[in-house]
Amino acid sequence: MNVEKGLLYTKDHEWVKVDGDAAYIGIADFAQSNLGDIVYVELPEVDDDIDAEDSVASVESVKAAAEVFAPFGGTILEINEDLEDDPALLNKAPYENWIAKIEISDKSQLDGLMSDAEYTEFLKEA
Repeated sequence: MNVEKGLLYTKDHEWVKVDGDAAYIGIADFAQSNLGDIVYVELPEVDDDIDAEDSVASVESVKAAAEVFAPFGGTILEINEDLEDDPALLNKAPYENWIAKIEISDKSQLDGLMSDAEYTEFLKEA
């Protein structure tokens, strides 16, 4: 499994790329690999306020459906509309194709996320 360096990760196999007071979220290579061919992504609405652990997106594949959970609270600033036309982008390049950009309401919530090294160790136990 590919683990992108410099990102933060959740135990639900989402990645977070902090960009100032906001962050991009997406699904890790492990998640897309386990899901198989992704055929649909339900994206959140821009300007929606979310709490940590809220479902912000649904990803459906030929095998299963999975929720993408917010690792922190905030407001949806942007969504990756390219995924509406081509959800398989998450399979092709999971770290380049983010799902949403979220304004972070409380940066201390990032403290519970794993570094790329910690996530690599976590995957060895998965």
